[in-house]
Amino acid sequence: MKKLILVFFSLLLIQAMGAQTIRVSGEVTDAVEGSSLPGVNVVELGTTNGTITDVNGNYSISVPGNATLVFSYVGYLPQEIAVAGQTNINVTMQLDVVAIAEVVTIGYGTVRKQDATGSVVAITSDDFNQGAITSPIELVAGKIPGLLITNSGGQPGAGSTIRIRGGSSLSASNDPLVVIDGVPVDNDGIAGMSSPLSTVNPHDIASFTVLKDASATAIYGARASNGVIIIETKKGKKNQPFTVSYDGYLSLSTRTGEQEVLSADQFREIIRERYGVNSIQDTLMGNENTNWQDEIFRTGIGHDHTLSFRGGLKAIPYRASVGYSDVNGLLLNSNMKRVTSSVNLSPTFFDDHLKVNLNVKGMYIKNHFADQGAVGAAKSFDPTQPVKDPNSPYGGFFTWHQAPPLEPQNQFEEFGLPIALAPRNPLAMLEMPTNTSDVYRILGNLEFDYKLHFLPDLRAHLNLGLDKSTSDGIYFTPENAAWNYDALDGGGIDGVYTQDKKNELLDFYVNYVKDIDAIDSRIDATAGYSWQHFWRQGTTYETNVAETVINYDTDYKSESYIISFFGRLNYVLKDKYLLTATLRQDGSSKFSPDTRWGLFPSVALAWNIADEQFIPDFLNTLKLRLGYGVTGQQNIGDNDYPYIPRYTYGGANAQYLFGDTFITTIRPEGYDANIKWEETTTWNAGLDYGFLNNRIIGTVDLYYRATSDLINFIPVPAGTNLTNYILTNVGDLTNKGVEFSINANIISKVNMSWDLGFNATYNKNEITRLTAIDDPNYLGVRTGGISGAVGNTIQMHSVGYPTSSFFVYEQVYQPDGTPIQDLYVDRNNDGILNDNDKYHYKKPAPDVFMGFSSYYRYKDFDFTFAGRINLGNYVYNNNKSTSGTYSDLYNTSGFLNNLTTDIYDSKLQSPCYNSDYYMENGSFLRMDNISAGYNFTEIIKYISSLRVYATVQNAFLITKYGGLDPEVDNGIDNSLYPRPRNFQFGVSVQF
Repeated sequence: MKKLILVFFSLLLIQAMGAQTIRVSGEVTDAVEGSSLPGVNVVELGTTNGTITDVNGNYSISVPGNATLVFSYVGYLPQEIAVAGQTNINVTMQLDVVAIAEVVTIGYGTVRKQDATGSVVAITSDDFNQGAITSPIELVAGKIPGLLITNSGGQPGAGSTIRIRGGSSLSASNDPLVVIDGVPVDNDGIAGMSSPLSTVNPHDIASFTVLKDASATAIYGARASNGVIIIETKKGKKNQPFTVSYDGYLSLSTRTGEQEVLSADQFREIIRERYGVNSIQDTLMGNENTNWQDEIFRTGIGHDHTLSFRGGLKAIPYRASVGYSDVNGLLLNSNMKRVTSSVNLSPTFFDDHLKVNLNVKGMYIKNHFADQGAVGAAKSFDPTQPVKDPNSPYGGFFTWHQAPPLEPQNQFEEFGLPIALAPRNPLAMLEMPTNTSDVYRILGNLEFDYKLHFLPDLRAHLNLGLDKSTSDGIYFTPENAAWNYDALDGGGIDGVYTQDKKNELLDFYVNYVKDIDAIDSRIDATAGYSWQHFWRQGTTYETNVAETVINYDTDYKSESYIISFFGRLNYVLKDKYLLTATLRQDGSSKFSPDTRWGLFPSVALAWNIADEQFIPDFLNTLKLRLGYGVTGQQNIGDNDYPYIPRYTYGGANAQYLFGDTFITTIRPEGYDANIKWEETTTWNAGLDYGFLNNRIIGTVDLYYRATSDLINFIPVPAGTNLTNYILTNVGDLTNKGVEFSINANIISKVNMSWDLGFNATYNKNEITRLTAIDDPNYLGVRTGGISGAVGNTIQMHSVGYPTSSFFVYEQVYQPDGTPIQDLYVDRNNDGILNDNDKYHYKKPAPDVFMGFSSYYRYKDFDFTFAGRINLGNYVYNNNKSTSGTYSDLYNTSGFLNNLTTDIYDSKLQSPCYNSDYYMENGSFLRMDNISAGYNFTEIIKYISSLRVYATVQNAFLITKYGGLDPEVDNGIDNSLYPRPRNFQFGVSVQF
């Protein structure tokens, strides 16, 4: 009886202790080095009660005495420890072998990095670029070898040209396939948006994975010839404490310089030197000293805010966020407002056999577009004229106008009608028109991953995705805008446009993973089916303000499908010898039934040499990779029916008068009934290395890519298909190159760390065929339109040269280096100057491009920088060729134009648009961002971390290029919207 009473009271005591709340504290350390681990999650099991360890690895939490604590940290195995009334619990965390192996995302699944055979690079949010970033692709600019990103300008939300290992096409798309949370998105763009990627909030992105060679990309088959970029957003985790995070910043955007044009005094001096005092030209000048570039630009102010919620109940990890951006551009009246939201739920059921993942991202964007033509107008407008004219009926802005008629009929004639050829007033171009758009987009997917109970090595995966957008745009120019004034019909422009797009996805695959211990092997096999439907429709309606003239009244509706079957086998022997084989068959509705289906295979081998006994211990990673594969290209813009005969309605100038009615004509479009895929065959040899406990790691890759059956827009003989040009499969081109990367952990201590990264890429692009039958007299396909004359081009696709090579005359110079007017080298010595005397001179793409970065931390202070280098890229300075000759000064219609300061060097009388004089080396070093921050710890009880930082984006540029900025994606510099220098001040708080 005494024993029973003792047991009874002991149970009562234990129950009382369990019901009592106690304070538990302790230290969390690493099992290998014994060092403290800051940032470890400590959570009471089954609740949201939790905390994290401080910088010294210490924690403290109040829990019931009978609670269980869960300790979790990235790269370590989670631990569950019963409190059992203890007030001090020290924990040693064991390394997670799988985490160390680094699981990387590939198409339709993941693979351990040590088992990867293709050229795959993953960048996580810890390594992203800093700054006021609105387009997600800027997060990894300069970070990945082989990935060249060229921003299209400084407009808020501007897009970027993205190239992976050079372009593989001439007339079809050269953009890589972008997959966001398992949904391949449409690269054709969204009306009313500069960049479709800007719909994703950069703060929501967890990682970028770039698939570069065919063994990695072939699983995507028809759309992977330009590489694949996989974007994954942040998610919640099991047993994670409930946290609220806020990220916000204020940014100031300033100009880095301006176009070098004549000042008002310099302009007056040249006018009077050439035409004389009191000449007609002299009397046209005004009395002002106007810097037109100062008038149209401003300091842009922007701010960005993201609030996110993250946690993990035992069965339902979750994350949600909402973001708001408001960014003013450098150019007056350019602005972008954006609201984003995202929700991720990833519950598991049936003892983790069924995993469900729901991703939903919503976005609303309001754009106010400024007329970028004002940049060019500010360069050439007479600096002696005033901005405003109180007598002007054209909005009160100074306007070049004709002499009033003897009997004016209205205020416009009384003042004088605008001179049609005269440049526009730059400020009027920004303040008088209105151009806005509203875009709504929802992107989401629902995934089910079921591991069979009766066969746990086999799992089935279903992915249902939707990407839907709606755009509405309005643009309006009033009747009294000088450039749109029409005395007869009433001027101005009143236009609207709409667009609806939908991208539907269904992917289903099964995956079988089995370790075969008897032969020390592992098999990972995947087989699946994919169905994707693209649909869009839109309208454009434009009239004059009085609605008496209809300029455009069009609508369209179109769709396309891709159906695919795919399979992949990964085989690993002794964790050293690796094989990957992939096969995908795609069918695209863009091609006829006879050419619709394409088969895209790949195979890759890899050898983990570091695991061999003869390798010294200091080499931790040494893997040789060899790969071969074929990928396709079917993205040929907005033409979903290139193989079908089509007719197009003509415009207002293509009508016949029958009686008293104008009948709009229709014309046949050129087509090729047998058009088919482009195919790119890639060979890749790579070496991954790491030594000194992988504190120094990197890769070296050599590749050769050959594209055949180029989708090309070429001229055809007169009378063929009733058209002069046709889209067909003609031509081949190659890209070959070398990639190198190295990342070094120079210092790794508790209070100090320093990481350095560097990568370099060399790429050589060459067209090897352009005609079905070899024709040595065929010059090639003209491209690269320039300003200054109607129909002028400065580039040519030609056999034996890189794509878009500059095609120019060789300028002849005076002994003092001054170009001689209209005198070029007769290269074929036939006494006639024509296209046969032009030559291919340089190209817009760099021979070599590099990226570098540094991250330094001392205690709670951190300092980072990242930059890029381009070498061998050339630029045609179209600003100088259009505004750099004396003949541009005065137009006999009665107006003056300003000139660039190049006139002092060239002394050219008239334009020489096709001269190599305007070709300049555009090589540069750009420091993309410099950032400094400080992390505050233990400030307020409910704040687990607080970081304040300052960043300078586009900090400086080193180049010999004479223009404002040499980084132009097509190599033609023609009044680019200048990239700003951003000063950013921000804070990141986690509650």
